Order: sequence, then C-alpha cells, then structure tokens
Amino acid sequence: MAASPHTLSSRLLTGCVWYLERRAMRDSPHKFMHLFRNVNKQWITFQHFTFLKRMYVTQLNRSLNQQVKPKPEPVASPFLEKTSSGQAKAEIYEVKPFSPSSLSLSRKPNEEEVIELESASIIEASIDVGKEIKDEKQWKEMKLHADDLPGILARLSKIKLTALVVSTTSAGFALAPGPFDWFCFLLTSVGTGLASCAANSINQFFEVPFDSNMNRTKNRPLVRGQISPLLAVSFATCCAVPGVALLTWGVNPLTGALGVFNIFLYTCCYTPLKRISIANTWVGAVVGAIPPVMGWTAATGSLDAGAFLLGGILYSWQFPHFNALSWGLREDYSRGGYCMMSVTHPALCRRVALRHCLALIGLCTAAPLLDVTTWTFPAISLPINLYISYLGFRFYADADRKSSRKLFFCSLWHLPLLLLLMLTCKQPPGGESDKGEPQS
Repeated sequence: MAASPHTLSSRLLTGCVWYLERRAMRDSPHKFMHLFRNVNKQWITFQHFTFLKRMYVTQLNRSLNQQVKPKPEPVASPFLEKTSSGQAKAEIYEVKPFSPSSLSLSRKPNEEEVIELESASIIEASIDVGKEIKDEKQWKEMKLHADDLPGILARLSKIKLTALVVSTTSAGFALAPGPFDWFCFLLTSVGTGLASCAANSINQFFEVPFDSNMNRTKNRPLVRGQISPLLAVSFATCCAVPGVALLTWGVNPLTGALGVFNIFLYTCCYTPLKRISIANTWVGAVVGAIPPVMGWTAATGSLDAGAFLLGGILYSWQFPHFNALSWGLREDYSRGGYCMMSVTHPALCRRVALRHCLALIGLCTAAPLLDVTTWTFPAISLPINLYISYLGFRFYADADRKSSRKLFFCSLWHLPLLLLLMLTCKQPPGGESDKGEPQS
C-alpha cells in the first residue's frame, strides 16, 4: 500500500527537525564559547563604568573640572635679578566635594549657565603672587661687605685644615731636641699657616667647576660667587709671599724650601691628580707629612731620623683618616669627577687603610730607638694604636658607612692624643750624654 503524500511530507519534516536538533546539540558548546569570548572582550567593567560616569559629569558641569594649583615661585636667590613688568593675581579654585547620588542624569542643558554662576561662590581666597620674573634670568653681581670678608677668606683658606697643619708643625718643633726658642716657634707657626692658606686658596681656585657638582663643596666662596677669582688669587699671593719669606729668612732656608715645595706639591701635583689617578692619595699623604718635618727642621736646622719618623707617623695616619672619609663620600666624589681610591678601587682602599693602621704600631715602637721618646711611649700608645687597628679591620671586613664613620671619628682624636703622648714621653735633652760626663 503506497504512502500518502501527506505522510511522506510529515516524515521528511520530522527527519529534518531531528537532524537540525542533533547538529545544534553537537555544535552548541563551540558556539557558546565563541559567544562568551566575544562578550568578554566587549564587557563593560566597573572601571569603564566609572570612567564613563566621570566623563558625563565633567561634560555636564565644566566647573567641576579639577584645576591645577600653580606652583609657588622659588625663593629669591641673591644671584638672580628680579624685574617687574606688572603685577598679576592668580585665583585658586577649590573643588567642593560631591557625591555621585547628588548628580541627576536628567539635568537639563540650560542649567549650565546657573552652575557657572554658582562656581564663583566657591572661590575661597586669592593670593598676590608678586612681581613677575623674566623667563631669561640674568646673573647679578654680589655686593661684598667688609664685615663678611673675614669669614669668606677663612672658608677660602680652609681654616680648620690650616689649624691642623699648624698644630702638627708645632708638635714637630716641640719634639725636636735642643732648647725651645719661642720667637723661632712663633715665626714657624705663622709662616706655615700663611703657606697653608695660600695652598688651600689656589686649590679652590682650580677646582671651582668640580666643587660645584658636589654637595660637600658646593657652598664654597668661589663656587657661590661670593668673591671673584682675582680676589682669591690675590689673597693666595699675599699669603704665600710673606709666609715663605718668614720661613726662609726668619727661620732657616731649609724650612723655607720645604714650605715652597709643599705649596707646589699640593697645588700643581695633588690637585690635578685627583681627576687623573688614584696616586693622588699617596701624594696628598706626603703633603700632610711635611709640616711636622718643617717644625723639626725649624728647631734643629737639619733633616735627621727624628724628622723622618714624625713625617712617617703623619703619612700613615692620613690613610685611615682619608680613606674612611672618602668611603662615605663616594657618590659625591664620583659626581664631581674625582678619581678616588674608594670609587675606582674599593678593595684597595680598605686594604691600604688597614695596613697603615698597623704601621702606626711599628712607627711608635721605633721612636725610642731613634732617641725621640723614651721607652714608655710605645707602651702607653699601644692601646690607642690597637683600637684604631681594630676599627681599621672592621672597616676592611664590613666596608659599610657605619664602620667607615667610626674609623674616621677615631682618627680625629687619635692623632692629637698620639702627639700629646709623644710630648710627655719626649727624650730629655742630654739625658744620655750626662751619664758619661765626668763630675767636676
């Protein structure tokens, strides 16, 4: 019996529906994932909604835009010349705090005029910013007052360093054998001080562009322009000529020659070497070792073993002193362009400081052998020498700012105390020779 056309069409329709349902069930997971990814890419997150809300609010009410507070003018510098081309007033607007719920989205566009009028009521204060400064600022010549000149010249001559140089020269004079001549001692101290002032002034004259990059030296008189370079050179000349004259003709030619040599060594060798080689530290140590030798030669008129011993003590003392100081100023020296041992060779900086701390023990032991002091001196100086050696070892092992700072501050009191102990244990004049003289 043949099927009716209605039956065949219903069967075909049922089969197509079953096929489509099966195909849809099989492909639905892939279509769902694809749809989810597209929706996820275009999904409006909370951040988007907040941004759109802020954009709508600021566009609707332009008075709510955040206004930048003008940066205050810098403090007037003595180098800058202020010129007035008119006065201006700046108004500072403060944004009144608002809540999102207080803003209605159905606000009418014609309300903008009302809001602009209300924005004038939130102005709380207006300040006078004073006179306008030109975009191109000009240098202004500083006026040098007579009252400020002594302090400026004292900083130009590094008065503290000069005092240290004079004190070591005085110690060398006092430790020398023979009677103490007060007039010669005064001439030696004044001449050495003037020579030191001249050397320090010339040193600052050469290092102006480099000192300006360092925090430690950027306030020096020549860097700040408190005095002119011509005045600095004139001051150095006025100190060097009478200083060398006093040492040469007032004391003796040997002491004067040592003074001239030390000025030359400090200004023409040590100063340029600071930007070329780490050998500047050794040259600077020689510069610091000469003043006590000058004191010895001023009292005795000759160079002997005692003079070299004092020079050796000052030479070795300067390495833990300066290496510890430069360790904490490595960034400053690097910024200034100085080739210091602590910057370029940090391991060598620590080793050299420790070596010369230990060398001080041997030099103090050699003092009685050279008839400079009695045998009491090596014994009573041993504790302070061991202590600075211990700090030198801690600086060598740790190599941090704390250990370097302790070693530096120890060196500040170590040298005066060591020289004072040498003076108390000085070999009495003629102590050895009196034993062999026959009694009359």
